[in-house]
Amino acid sequence: MRRSVRRLRISSWLALLGWLFWAMSAMAQNGPQVDVLTFKGPVTPVLVSYIERGITQAERDGAVALILQLDTPGGSVELTSKITKRMRNANVPIIVYVTPRGAHAGSAGTFITLAAHIAAMAPGTRIGAASPVGAEGEDLGETIRRKITQDLVADIQNMTKRRGEKATEWAIRAVEEAAVATADEALELGVIDIIATNLDDLLRQLDGRTVEVNGREITLRTAGAQVNHIPLGTLESFLNAITNPTIAAILLTLGLNAILFELSNPGGYVAGIMGAVALLLAFYALGALDANWTGLGFIILAFVLFVLDIKAPTHGILTAAGIASFVLGAAILFNVPDVEVPWATIISLSLATAGFFAFAVAKAVGAQRRRPTTGFESLMGKKALARSELNPTGLVFLQGELWQAIAQEGPIPEGEEVEVIGREGMRLIVRKR
Repeated sequence: MRRSVRRLRISSWLALLGWLFWAMSAMAQNGPQVDVLTFKGPVTPVLVSYIERGITQAERDGAVALILQLDTPGGSVELTSKITKRMRNANVPIIVYVTPRGAHAGSAGTFITLAAHIAAMAPGTRIGAASPVGAEGEDLGETIRRKITQDLVADIQNMTKRRGEKATEWAIRAVEEAAVATADEALELGVIDIIATNLDDLLRQLDGRTVEVNGREITLRTAGAQVNHIPLGTLESFLNAITNPTIAAILLTLGLNAILFELSNPGGYVAGIMGAVALLLAFYALGALDANWTGLGFIILAFVLFVLDIKAPTHGILTAAGIASFVLGAAILFNVPDVEVPWATIISLSLATAGFFAFAVAKAVGAQRRRPTTGFESLMGKKALARSELNPTGLVFLQGELWQAIAQEGPIPEGEEVEVIGREGMRLIVRKR
């Protein structure tokens, strides 16, 4: 009986503890929540989908704010316009925080930062250089440049109007003159609202600030708020990883090498399939990064020259020209500031590719010089033994077989060693050794 009572008491205590734990969890969940996005890389469709997903989730969660931790060199004007439009129409306060130390909100990143309800930067970061360039990174013609610049100036004026005259003047210079500001300079000009050393410091400084969101004034209550990090999805992370200039250049080089290897050694299919996949991923990255297609043309020309050097060996002249074309193409593949292939990668890829094709050229030259190993041609110069008198025809024993033979100079007695020097139909032509 006592044992049953003791078990009942223990069960009751456990139930009470479980209820208390559930109640505390529910209370914590009912507290303020801040959703946080973190992105590093150029402005691509990945960032568009990530921000749209983050805003939708923050609105659904009832988050008091959505923070975007950003480090970007910039990107497409069209994609940036989609992002800023979604941010302006969001029903949740959005804070863009340029971080960590050494990060920057360059080019399109400037617009994304200024489109936020509150803009913040970490010490040692920078913002600006928002001048427009062509789709391939080239300077624009005077007329089209003026048109795009005026459009961007009008857009950035709308974003900075509430920040004061000095902030607007700097923003216009960022578009027209590629002006850049440090975190301290941006704060002094009113371009940003906060300099925060880390996320906790940012949440502390945000608490109690009032922002206008879709015509409604909202006072931020971020002190003690739960931080809910929203990571990139698996596919988003993968696509963001390959939209890196270095990765894109490596994928392009591997893809072209694998395709050419498959064409020269057909039948395996593995190299061809892997090469096709690598090329498709490379083309996605090149498109997302607004690659300079002239640079891609030089890289393809390099591979053409390498192949020609295999087909018609020129003692390495075409290979050397191919290396020069590859280096030039890789160097101008991304000629947008801060979006480029490092020289160490360019040199490594060009030398590795040239080494591969030099090996192929050596094999091709060796194959041309090598004596045939099959057919009548492989018998030239071989020794045979006369099994009958050759006067001028007879039989010879060669490589385990009897052959009809004709003596070039005869007669040749039976048992004499002879050398194969040619053929006449199915008969060998031989002479004394």
